[in-house]
Amino acid sequence: QVQLVESGGGSEHAGGSLRLSCAVSAYDYSGYCMAWFRQAPGKEREGVATIRRDSRIYYADSVKGRFTISRDNAKETLYLQMDSLKTEDTDMYYCAALWSSACPQTASAYKYWGQGTQVTVSS
Repeated sequence: QVQLVESGGGSEHAGGSLRLSCAVSAYDYSGYCMAWFRQAPGKEREGVATIRRDSRIYYADSVKGRFTISRDNAKETLYLQMDSLKTEDTDMYYCAALWSSACPQTASAYKYWGQGTQVTVSS
């Protein structure tokens, strides 16, 4: 059984920073591909960033240079440092896990999901 619990969302002004955390309960967490997705009401869930078991990282163009994904295998935790926030970053953010050496960019490929944490950026 794999469980993911996000935290760290909230409200921030444009230009500010937030740090999301995702606590993972899983056997051999280090073997999972981990990802952050986000979703606005009525829209498809879109990939934000992924980190493979070998720590190779991918970022969506919309967040490249502003967001940083990282993982602490000892603490079984995934992070998303969000800097230079923009109003268009307002969304529900989800962490996801997949037992794989590769990290797909499509939400449908991921088996395990957290409940989500809301991020609201105001101007």
